[in-house]
Amino acid sequence: MKTLKAVKVGDTVNVVKLHGEGAVKRRIMDMGLTKGVQVYVRKVAPLGDPIEVTVRGYELSIRKADAEMIEVE
Repeated sequence: MKTLKAVKVGDTVNVVKLHGEGAVKRRIMDMGLTKGVQVYVRKVAPLGDPIEVTVRGYELSIRKADAEMIEVE
């Protein structure tokens, strides 16, 4: 299982599955990260947190903890 946290800068991946429960999963989905969507990893902060991605045509910063809940291929 590969998560969004493990994706290198410059790579484009597809979301396969969202892990997590209740409000956390709902918040991730509200940000536009749903099954089947393409995600491009733009950059990672110097200390590794947060990760900046482009999803559905807009830029989004996501914490490493949340990125671990997003399974990609």
